[in-house]
Amino acid sequence: MAVEIVHNDKKPKIMGIPIFWFAIFLLITIVSVYTGTLPTGMIGSLLVMVVFGEALGWIGDRLPIVKTFLGGGAIVAIFGSAYMVYSGILPESVVTSVDEFMTDGGFLDFYIAALITGSILGMNSKVLMKVGVRYIIPILGAVFGAMAIAALIGLLIGFSIQDAVLVIALPILGGGMGAGAVPMAQVFSDFLGNPPSYYISILVPALALGNVFAIVFASLLNNLGNKFPSLTGNGKLIPGFKIEKDNSTFDISKMGMGLLAALVFFACGHILGAIIPLHPYALMIILVAIAKLANIIPDIVVEGASQWYQFVAKTWTLALLFGIGVAYTDLEAVLAALTLQYILLVAGVVLGAVIGAGLLGRFVGFYPVESAISAGLCMANMGGTGDVAVLSASKRMELMPFAQIASRLGGALILLLAGLIIPFFV
Repeated sequence: MAVEIVHNDKKPKIMGIPIFWFAIFLLITIVSVYTGTLPTGMIGSLLVMVVFGEALGWIGDRLPIVKTFLGGGAIVAIFGSAYMVYSGILPESVVTSVDEFMTDGGFLDFYIAALITGSILGMNSKVLMKVGVRYIIPILGAVFGAMAIAALIGLLIGFSIQDAVLVIALPILGGGMGAGAVPMAQVFSDFLGNPPSYYISILVPALALGNVFAIVFASLLNNLGNKFPSLTGNGKLIPGFKIEKDNSTFDISKMGMGLLAALVFFACGHILGAIIPLHPYALMIILVAIAKLANIIPDIVVEGASQWYQFVAKTWTLALLFGIGVAYTDLEAVLAALTLQYILLVAGVVLGAVIGAGLLGRFVGFYPVESAISAGLCMANMGGTGDVAVLSASKRMELMPFAQIASRLGGALILLLAGLIIPFFV
């Protein structure tokens, strides 16, 4: 007779690991770090980033105000590691190792390659076909609405258009840290000359504040829909629209194909970058988008790219955020950036996204409230965790597929747009 082993999934876990065993892994990592026996290179750096990043993320997701309004574990992973560097808690040798792994070691590019390839190739074609090209209209409305109000407020409060639009507005709309701020900071660095840490220090508080205002505006939009029922579909973007769920099974061999696809597209972006005056990230996005629209990539590779992206995003996002805090976040500069003018500018960006997406969404036949939430606020929040917070606050979780399209397609669009318009400011 077969014996069935029942696992108690209700016990607290970190990274899917029972908390007792994760605590042992954390203790081993701490001993390795503070006895100077941490392995050098990729192994030691990745160990510190994964274990410390997951621990900080777990804490952040359980802090009441932080998890509700400030992005939860993502923000704690970034600022927690930045504080460890700022205060000297993290040994200098470990800081150097993680910094080199993130930059010279290419871990950041590795993550971004998976994200761009998998997110675009892995989009649900049925959803895109039903929504059609119309959905790009409210997304563009959110982008240009946010840019316009950012430029206006920037002029009124003493920010240059370059800083207001490029360094504040675009990163807020870029799909969070991994998809927006981090690659955009590198693009800015390449074109404008300052180190990535300079831009990250400005972008991180903008993303956190943008997430706060996105959640607040989501609640206000829900109240607006309650008072004016003609403006809302109560969770439906278009009358009679239904979402078909896409269920897929993870396959290790397919993930290997996805890894290869990400590396090849990243390499192609650099090949074209040698002859075309655009950033390799922007060129990579164009190539992947063309491949998706032309349907020239075999389905098995498309599935693999999507699965590889999901694996990387689920397994290494907090590790990456920890590395961002160490390598790219100047905590002293972040604190100096939090002025009243800065807060007003960020609020204006989010408000502009709401107005632009709502107005143009209605123009193409969408409910304004749902359009403003999915194409506007889900562009201005911090990606996946922000989508959940915004849709929860607006009581419209049915919009999650559209929120994902806005986060993925919108984030890629912002990165592409940044690469196209930054040269005009040089």
